[in-house]
Amino acid sequence: MRTSLCATTAVLALSTGLSTGASAQASAGAPVATAPDAAAAEEGQTIVVTGSLLSNPNLAQTQPVNVTTAETINLRQNNVAEEVLRDIPGIVPNVGSAVNNGNGGASNVDLRGLGSNRNLVLIDGNRVVPGSLAGVFDLNNIPLALVERVDALTGGASTTYGADAIAGVVNFVTKTNFSGLEASIGEQITERGDGNYLRADVTIGANFDDGRGNAVFSIGYQESDPVYQGDRNFSRDSIDSFSGTLGGSGTSVPSRFSGTRPRIGATAAPNTTPQYTQTGVTANDTPVLTLTPGGAANGGVRQIDPVTGGTSTATAFFNFNPYNVFQTPFKRYNMYGAANYQVSDAIEIYTRGLFSKNNVKTIIAPSGAFGTADIINLNNPYLPATLRNQFCAFNTAPNVSGVDAEGNAVSGQTAYTPRFTAAECAAAATATGPTDPSYRTVTVTLNRRLVEGGPRISDFGTTLFDYRLGLKGAITSTINWDVSGAYGESENRQRIQGFSLNSRFQQALLANNTTTCQNTANFCVPVNVFGPQGSITPAMQAFLTSESSTSLVTTLAQARAVINGDFGVTSPFAEDAINFAFGGEYRKYTAQARSDALSKSGDLGGAGGATPDIDGSYDVYEAIGELAIPLVQDKPFFDNLSVEAGVRYSHYTVGAPTKPKFNTTTYKFGGSWQPVRDIKFRGNFSHAVRAPNIGELFTPVTTVLTSLGSDPCAGLAPTTNANLRAVCIAQGAPAGTIGSITNPTAGQANITTGGNPLLKPEKSDSYSFGVVFQPTFLSGFSATVDYFHIKVKDAITTPTNADLLAACFGAPVNPTAAAATSTPCTQIRRNPLTGTLDGDPAITRGLFGALTNQGKLLTDGIDVALNYRTPLPFMDFLSQDTKLSLSFVGNYTFSTKFKAISNSASSYDRDCVGLYSTNCGNVQPKFQWTQRTTLTFGDVDVSLQWRHIDRLRYEGTESDFIARGFTLANHCLFPYGARQG
Repeated sequence: MRTSLCATTAVLALSTGLSTGASAQASAGAPVATAPDAAAAEEGQTIVVTGSLLSNPNLAQTQPVNVTTAETINLRQNNVAEEVLRDIPGIVPNVGSAVNNGNGGASNVDLRGLGSNRNLVLIDGNRVVPGSLAGVFDLNNIPLALVERVDALTGGASTTYGADAIAGVVNFVTKTNFSGLEASIGEQITERGDGNYLRADVTIGANFDDGRGNAVFSIGYQESDPVYQGDRNFSRDSIDSFSGTLGGSGTSVPSRFSGTRPRIGATAAPNTTPQYTQTGVTANDTPVLTLTPGGAANGGVRQIDPVTGGTSTATAFFNFNPYNVFQTPFKRYNMYGAANYQVSDAIEIYTRGLFSKNNVKTIIAPSGAFGTADIINLNNPYLPATLRNQFCAFNTAPNVSGVDAEGNAVSGQTAYTPRFTAAECAAAATATGPTDPSYRTVTVTLNRRLVEGGPRISDFGTTLFDYRLGLKGAITSTINWDVSGAYGESENRQRIQGFSLNSRFQQALLANNTTTCQNTANFCVPVNVFGPQGSITPAMQAFLTSESSTSLVTTLAQARAVINGDFGVTSPFAEDAINFAFGGEYRKYTAQARSDALSKSGDLGGAGGATPDIDGSYDVYEAIGELAIPLVQDKPFFDNLSVEAGVRYSHYTVGAPTKPKFNTTTYKFGGSWQPVRDIKFRGNFSHAVRAPNIGELFTPVTTVLTSLGSDPCAGLAPTTNANLRAVCIAQGAPAGTIGSITNPTAGQANITTGGNPLLKPEKSDSYSFGVVFQPTFLSGFSATVDYFHIKVKDAITTPTNADLLAACFGAPVNPTAAAATSTPCTQIRRNPLTGTLDGDPAITRGLFGALTNQGKLLTDGIDVALNYRTPLPFMDFLSQDTKLSLSFVGNYTFSTKFKAISNSASSYDRDCVGLYSTNCGNVQPKFQWTQRTTLTFGDVDVSLQWRHIDRLRYEGTESDFIARGFTLANHCLFPYGARQG
């Protein structure tokens, strides 16, 4: 039994067992970047080589592979596969256990910041059924107890594994020929006593029939408790990550309303004086406007004061942090079984089965009415008199555009016309119902947080199985064959609770008394949205909320046949034979998403939009070929010189009514030169592709949420810029809201987007070159340095929000006179009541972001790995086997560039390395590294890991862009870091 003492908050781990097993692995605790040794192959064991189909692993060494061994995993006390990858430099944060809002119940990996859909996750070199519409495998389903090592390969690997491996692959290699029993249990807890994490695994394996067969079976259980942000001082309050000031959501309590007239100071009386007075006209008959003393504009959204019953512009933002969690609650049961049997000397049958059932809960702040358009009757029993008078006094007079005394463009109301007269308002207050001639209503937006209902909880339950069966054997002593097939299915069911219904708010607001709604359906209870927290009773809350559910079923059927080996042909200057591999592959993906009526309607408050039904599929037939040629071996200055190449041809058919088809060809070539045993130079070039996934092809157009902190139409800017004002109005903003439009609530705007069945594959070119140094004079030391460069063209992307706004408003904001009728402007649709870009998705489409093949991506940098392991004989008095292990792995990223529309002058060429913003979706530090020091005393390890992540800076606003060299000519925000690519 080996015991590991690790640098964690608090860990209790026990393991016991007796097991034997053989598999290729790197030196313990040290990530390395070379292919596995072939020594085990000489004993008849299969070696999994990441990045190649060749049978000789010594010939597949031109691409850098970062290896994390089982011993390193044990030292880290990792509980799920996502945690294994989290510490590897070059892998950027993605959805996982530390992501709450936006987590769909899965954990993903993102290589090089190019997106989780641009890399593949494999088990023993084979694909596994994805768990999402994006075709991404859920790392929660990896059987960690049986993982022998994890290989992370950088750069295009589509030639070996097919589409999607643009950024590379992560290959989880499992233990083979395991024999014995191994049981382990681990318990972790934070220093505050929360966030408990339990993991237990039992693995049993045995050889049978005189060693001709082996079978292994593993079961595991994991469970984690939440860690709430409100339980830490540094996260208790919502801090604006851009300004550093206290922030929060405008959907708060007490409620906020649009459509009100400001009051005169602290009195209850509405201000009935218009904002402007026309004092004359210019020579060309343009009105000259001056501010009216004591006058006021209607203004935008205001918050009610439950004490006075009136509204004011002062806003108490809602602090949503205490409800959110750092660590999502998680529970998983998993089973993994594998077996192989030597039927004869020439045929072996093998099989593998994976089953996983996991549950993830996300917990976010309470639901509510998030800027919904609601009708309120003026005789509502809960409506305060002061607020009623403000509704009635809303000025409906037309806006007048003109200039001030200095000639600056201004606009506003020069007359006062109330929505309802004082007499009409008073009569409406006592109306008995819709049939009463005095009955009046107002249509306004409502922002009210339903704190009485508790948090919103999404419960994601995923059940996955994936089964593979294959035959392999030898054609000759040097040529092998392998035929296998697999089928997998993943079902994800989401059940949400604590969400309010927008339609129920509307139904409950139309009431003539406190006990009965005008529409009594669904046992309606009138709601009081005009009071303080607690004014919504349990009965009201029960009527306003409902549960909802969605499901997603994905499948993957695949078959593959490969022949590899050599014909015994060698170069005149080499000893190893030329190695080859060729074969064919078939895959079919399907996905079916189903939502109940509530989810499809978009009626759920704060759910981010409607969830439509989706049906889609595609299949692909492929032919593969690889070749490795040792040119020179064991000669002066040429201890080893070899080259390799590969090609894959793919034919896709999309399961759409018109059956779109497309073909792709990927290829790679590389080489390595080892002048002496101590040093090797290597390089590789890959042309890879990524086919559009089912979500990108088949998702219906729908309105969802996006991150946006600043709206060009917000504030007073449109009142002094006639072109800007015209654009805002053309996008649907009422003229009366100009000057009072607010930025999106909590930085979340609406965007309308969807799939595109005419999308074509992305294409990428990647190359890497580096050096491996393993000096014979310093036993146990190795070092690798590799440069990588990945460029993606025809990228399937949606323009960033900054791109969409710049195409309309210009950058800096200064739209032309023709902008108001241009497509980039008119396809942006605003809230027809408030003029904002947020609110009820049924009436506010917001931005419009279409998926196209017009994007381009580029990233490049350097990876460094250093490892040293040595015995410490002077410490043998403590143990007979004392060793020191040192490892260092680092990544320096020069650039992470993105341009959504590569041929557009208005699209930014954005470099996001070391920066964060709503436009830089993936956080990529410029420099990051991990160092581990391990002292081994026999069966006891004492280990310390040190991790460094470089600082991140805010990308900035327009003024920042200008100060840092932004020019309209090149639309490159960061020219000092720009390079051709």
